[in-house]
Amino acid sequence: MALEIERKYLVINDEWKTAVESETVMKQAYLVASPRLSIRVRLAGEQAFLTIKGATEGITRNEFEYPIPVADAEQMLAGLVEGSVIDKVRYRVRCGEHVWELDRFHGDNQGLVVAEIELGSEDEAFERPDWVGEEVSDDPRYYNASLAKHPYCDW
Repeated sequence: MALEIERKYLVINDEWKTAVESETVMKQAYLVASPRLSIRVRLAGEQAFLTIKGATEGITRNEFEYPIPVADAEQMLAGLVEGSVIDKVRYRVRCGEHVWELDRFHGDNQGLVVAEIELGSEDEAFERPDWVGEEVSDDPRYYNASLAKHPYCDW
């Protein structure tokens, strides 16, 4: 079973920019988005994925991700989604022994920058960089599935 253990934080300044290791333009949307289950399609650069996620318990949930043809992803994004398509750039930023993923959102979620760190266990220690602020792991408004239905610009 594949588990995702992830903490999510708001980004409070631009100091992270000096440590960017890579960046990827992404488009993603949800075929199904409920509290119990989400099925996401994502274009990430020149690749595409279908991801199935279970309900979040604490900061842990089941996650299964599969590569799919880009043409299939484009067709799904064009007509099979609930809510809107999310546009963002994902930056990979190293801090200590972990690589953080920062999402800078565009479109209806413009202005939102969120940092995520994936952990091996819920109690794993990690270095908290100066550019992260409030933890929002437990706030469903910041779930991408929620942002597709209730974008940041409407808050």
